[in-house]
Amino acid sequence: MSRSFNTTGPCRPEIHYMVSSTARLPNLERLIEQQNYFVIHAPRQTGKSTAMMALAEQLTAQGKFLAVLVSAEVGAPFSLETGKAELAILGSWSRATKHRLPAEFQPPAWTPAPEGQRIQSALQEWNEVVPRPFVVFIDEIDSLQDQALMSVLRQLRDGFSDRPLGFPQSIGLIGLRDVRDYKIAAGGSERLNTASPFNIKVRSFTLRNFNVEEIGELYSQHTEETGQIFTPEAIELAFELTQGQPWLVNALAKEVVEEQVVDRSINIMAAHIQIAKEVLIRRQDTHLDSLSEKLLEARVRRVLEPMLAGQEMGVTPNDDRQYLIDLGLLRREDSGGLVVANPIYREILPRILAQGAQDNLPQISPSWLNANGELDLESLRSAFMAFWLQHGEPLLNSALYHEIAPHLVLMAFLHRVVNGGGTLEREYAIGRDRMDLCLRYGSVTLGIEIKVQRDDRRNQLVRGLDQIDGYLARLGLDSGWLVIFDRREDVRPIEERLRSELHSTEQGRQITVIFA
Repeated sequence: MSRSFNTTGPCRPEIHYMVSSTARLPNLERLIEQQNYFVIHAPRQTGKSTAMMALAEQLTAQGKFLAVLVSAEVGAPFSLETGKAELAILGSWSRATKHRLPAEFQPPAWTPAPEGQRIQSALQEWNEVVPRPFVVFIDEIDSLQDQALMSVLRQLRDGFSDRPLGFPQSIGLIGLRDVRDYKIAAGGSERLNTASPFNIKVRSFTLRNFNVEEIGELYSQHTEETGQIFTPEAIELAFELTQGQPWLVNALAKEVVEEQVVDRSINIMAAHIQIAKEVLIRRQDTHLDSLSEKLLEARVRRVLEPMLAGQEMGVTPNDDRQYLIDLGLLRREDSGGLVVANPIYREILPRILAQGAQDNLPQISPSWLNANGELDLESLRSAFMAFWLQHGEPLLNSALYHEIAPHLVLMAFLHRVVNGGGTLEREYAIGRDRMDLCLRYGSVTLGIEIKVQRDDRRNQLVRGLDQIDGYLARLGLDSGWLVIFDRREDVRPIEERLRSELHSTEQGRQITVIFA
């Protein structure tokens, strides 16, 4: 049986396609030889555990060190009960190493120790029985919070001065965030300051995403085992859509080769990758679903809401912005600006946010389709205006993000329109004060720009016509829609302001402007 693309847990080379995980790590061996402690942090599902497990095996196989990967995750439910957290963690370490290490390297039976000292005591005892310099990588360290987290970090710092004879020579902490950002108050409202209980770390590192060459190497392993080829265009599109995010890279390929194109004689084309992207977004597998939970957090909303509206973020705490980067939701461009991490996340974030409005939509007859089942844009315009007149404003309260509530309700309506028969793609960026939508249904492509008229007196009609001109030029279209939602405090009733007009841009494109 051939190997497969992995989307659950650490990769195992005997059953999964995988590229060298340690190649994406910095040179840690020098730090380990210098008896340093360090931090590895990166977003979920980027391969941290796989990489550190491989590094531990590699260092141990060289015969110079004993390196082990253990986890603190089982202590997470006991963040306010240090003793229970310690016992859970130590039990996990014993179980994890039972079949992974030779007998002479396994930890001894832990000697009872006082609460708040058990982790330090266990590492001291384990270090004594290991016949080589001892290296410990502690995964999921930031799953701990509050007293349990502080206690574990303090115990590691207290043992630091006894290394290498009385404590592990080197310890690496692995998690989502750097140590300085670990949350210590219930609910994560505070962070460790510069007087961190782990101020013994020498450096913090992150784990980069795949580059396009590594995606090609990963996909070529499937070709070598099955004969099924991923075309260069498919590989390039996979990189473009994922920006190398490892879970997404694997998930796209898994969907294609296991569900869409099971005939190994058929080459994987860019169109297959595009379809797989839509499936992943629509299905919201575990990784994507876990991201959606974060959207409800206030610090996430403070950053994302203006971004999705195309507005400046204004004064937001640096910690909030860094939190979204550490989650993998955003990334910094070379210019220093913040953008959504990849096109798949860019699609799924507003789609998730629009789900509440979509669930509250009334039953709508598809009056926008002609007798041949094709999309008729004039009928679509009439249907939307009738829908907005009757249901639009009541549905605004169902949107999670108030500032972009009109955008979300419109997207919910358009998702009902495409309903598996087409696609709805989004573009947005900080400072442009707009969101662009591209609706594709059969042979019809509709470019839509959304603007919001606020109390700042800026004329959104003039700005919108200029902006949609450029957007339609990129799409290769001669006509489109400009939807302007009026959110001013003294706005007239919707039945008085709802109307549509036909305007021309400077480049001669015909724009249907809907004032809503």
